Parts: sequence; structure tokens; C-alpha cells
Amino acid sequence: MPTRKNTRETILHTIKELHSSTVEDLAEAAGVSPVTVRHHLNALMADGSIEATPVKRNVGRPHYTYSLSDAGEELFPKNYFRLSTLLLAELRDRFSPEVVTEIFNGVANRIVSENSGRFEGLPFEKRLDFLVELLEEEGFMASWEKNGDGYQLKEYGCPWLSIGEAHSEVCSFDKELIKSVLKTNFKQSSCMLNGDSCCQFSISAPV
Repeated sequence: MPTRKNTRETILHTIKELHSSTVEDLAEAAGVSPVTVRHHLNALMADGSIEATPVKRNVGRPHYTYSLSDAGEELFPKNYFRLSTLLLAELRDRFSPEVVTEIFNGVANRIVSENSGRFEGLPFEKRLDFLVELLEEEGFMASWEKNGDGYQLKEYGCPWLSIGEAHSEVCSFDKELIKSVLKTNFKQSSCMLNGDSCCQFSISAPV
């Protein structure tokens, strides 16, 4: 008899394979009753792993198909680290370190340009708030605080940390975000790649 965990995993894998599944599809794949499938689907929708889409029928009770949400897609392993490392190695073989850094700066500037309407014209501390939000959207964990006449920005988590150990060029990415959003001087005083607990930046207050 399938366990609850195995049944739920089978349901998720079937939805992943079929992209859009009915209760009947899932009951057949998992070898359980439609009632049991609906119980698991309710739990998976409650935790945000799947989404239900109504399908119009002429008569009878509403009919739904089920697909993975963005959160559900993240439950499946993705070899981003290996792919990113290989791409960076290929870039390094083809271009100089300066050009690779320019490429990362270009990506950062593209992100800033796409979000310019969200921070242009804001007071400086509101820009700091936006910068933290933007960093978090890109996978960092960050915070800021006022420190005398200036500010301290700390990054406690970095999505590039493992890759950065072999390809330090990626460290230009967040620095370019800081420069482009805040448009003021800053200095880095610690770096996780050097074994520090966080990446810390001293930021000058705007004149």
C-alpha cells in the first residue's frame, strides 16, 4: 500500500510529467482512489505547490486540471550550479577577466534599468530600502543601518558564493547594483569569499 509521502511524490511527479493533470490521471498513476487524490491535492494547493485551473463543461460538477506553481517547480532538482560554473568557465576561456566583469555589470545594469521606475526620485534611505528588496529578489539576504554620517549595508547570504570561489568576477554583480541604485561612493570592508560572516559595505551619505 503506498504511503502518504510516496503518493504525494507520485502526484507531483505525474503533474510535472504531464504538465496538466486531472484527478483521474493522478489516481491512475498513484494507484489510489480519486477521493484520496483530492485530499492530497487540497494539501498541495494549501502549501502553494500546485494550482488548479477550471475547465468548462456543459453539465455536472466543475472540472479542474492541476499544474505545478513556481514554488512546486522549485521542488524538483535543478543543476544550476554546474551549468553556471560551466558557462563562467567558457566565458573565461574566451574573454579576458575585464570583459567577463563587464558582462556581469551589464546584467546588473539591465536589472536596474528594468526597475528604474521603482526607485528613481526616492529619498536616499528609501533607495536603500529598494536596494535591499532588489538584492533579495536576486537571491541575496541583505539589510542596512545608519552609521554616524553614513550607512552600512550587509549581505548575509549570497547566491553566487559557491561559484565565486572559482570565479570571483561574479562579485562585481552586487557592487554594480549598489552603485547604480544609490549613485554614491561606497567601500567594501568584508567579504564572505574571504571567510567573513558577511559582505559589508560602508556607504557615503549623498551630498
